[in-house]
Amino acid sequence: MKITRKNRKWIIGGAALLLTATPSFALFGIGDIVFDPTSYASLVSQLTTLETQYNMLKNNIEHFSFKQQWQTALNTMKNANVRNMFGETSGMTTALNTNSPAASSTAWTAATVPVNGTTTTYLAGQTPGSTQLSELAMVEASDSVSPDCLTAVGQYRGARTQSATANSSLTSEELDGGTATNSEVEQLNLLNAAQAQKMSEMQSQGVMQACLASEMAVSNMQQRNATALDLNTAAYVAQQRTANDTSAANESNTWDSYLP
Repeated sequence: MKITRKNRKWIIGGAALLLTATPSFALFGIGDIVFDPTSYASLVSQLTTLETQYNMLKNNIEHFSFKQQWQTALNTMKNANVRNMFGETSGMTTALNTNSPAASSTAWTAATVPVNGTTTTYLAGQTPGSTQLSELAMVEASDSVSPDCLTAVGQYRGARTQSATANSSLTSEELDGGTATNSEVEQLNLLNAAQAQKMSEMQSQGVMQACLASEMAVSNMQQRNATALDLNTAAYVAQQRTANDTSAANESNTWDSYLP
């Protein structure tokens, strides 16, 4: 058989194609269906990796085996127990442990010195800004703020006691390693519940902080009035020294460094 130049080109091209083809063979003798062992091995390897990653993620979502390392203790507040020997602290224990404005008012009234009728008559002749009415203002502010603070403390103690069961239940489920409490939905619900409890605690502490700020304002009023009274006294003494001769008998020099 004589090989022409044109046939020689086709033979060379076919041989080159066979040399560069990937390892494959026809299935069941059908030339159109080709099996590639190299591609199949790579696909199996990828599927194995994906399966391993999936199982790892699934196990992390469903089971946290070391949750106890996050456990913290809820500090419970001891109930206050104020002695009441002669009725001087009547209602104080109730005020400090429960949300009872009536008990707070009773306790504060019983534990403080009242402004009696004689003093009220005397104060009626004073003008605003005087030492006496300034002190009365401090007493009245304290009588308004302090019972509210007693109520705030009692309310906080009572809320802590009422929330103890809910806090304990939430902590138990957060630390549970079972499948039911570790689904994505359950974990999101636990996060929402924890945030709600945190918000309630912050609101309760906000009331306490407002109470502390009120008490500090009353205390500052007392210190401010005391300082102003000292300044007024010093000015009055200086004025008296200038206006009145304090020389001893038959003495020409004035002693002006004495204390009143």
